[in-house]
Amino acid sequence: MKPALSVAIPAHNEARFIGRCLESIQASAAQAGVPVEIVVALNRCTDRTQAIAEAAGARCVVNDTKCIAAVRNEAVRGTTAEAVVTLDADSWMAPGSVSAVLRHVHDPRYIGGGTYMWPERVSVGIFFSMLVVIPYVLKRGVSAGMFWFKRDAFDAVGGFDENLLSVEDIDFALRLKAHGRQFGQHYGTIKRHGITTSCRKFDMFGDWYLWRNPKLVREIFEGTNRRATDLFYYDMDR
Repeated sequence: MKPALSVAIPAHNEARFIGRCLESIQASAAQAGVPVEIVVALNRCTDRTQAIAEAAGARCVVNDTKCIAAVRNEAVRGTTAEAVVTLDADSWMAPGSVSAVLRHVHDPRYIGGGTYMWPERVSVGIFFSMLVVIPYVLKRGVSAGMFWFKRDAFDAVGGFDENLLSVEDIDFALRLKAHGRQFGQHYGTIKRHGITTSCRKFDMFGDWYLWRNPKLVREIFEGTNRRATDLFYYDMDR
């Protein structure tokens, strides 16, 4: 059967998390009663990510560049459905996510959009660290988490910008929003059926890390700072 929705997942050594991610997608698809395709873009994987993904029925493609935007694009371009979702491998859908995405993505009022995202745990340190990050996100006025869009909109904006090393997701959302404005469409946000994401970076660096390192947050939001992105993303020991 032709999938009603494709889910594109970038994955760098995600053996610890990807099983739960895939299970959440399949459970949400089952609740919606529709076939869903999953494509995992393997990036410099040296663990069991591929074996776990393929055992769960996902199709794998490979992109070993040190650029998350390129990996995201590889995953999206490996999908076949008209409607597409991007989801990180250490996040998981709510039971109603697939149904909510399909309602929104086929609504002509929307060009696409994002979702609300909740951490798997909370602490005082995480709360204050998020206070450092949130102003950068609110300033841009778009939601992220799990992006949903139609393939023609993705192609029209050129996908994720591979000149960026970080915040490629926020950049994509802004360009998608601007593209939709030309046709009187809005950038939407799914609130009730968003995603939960792991706190692995807090587990590794400490809950207070971003609060204590606001300069790093600023450098990450520059989008092109190799030192900052290698430290916080690309060279993390997973």
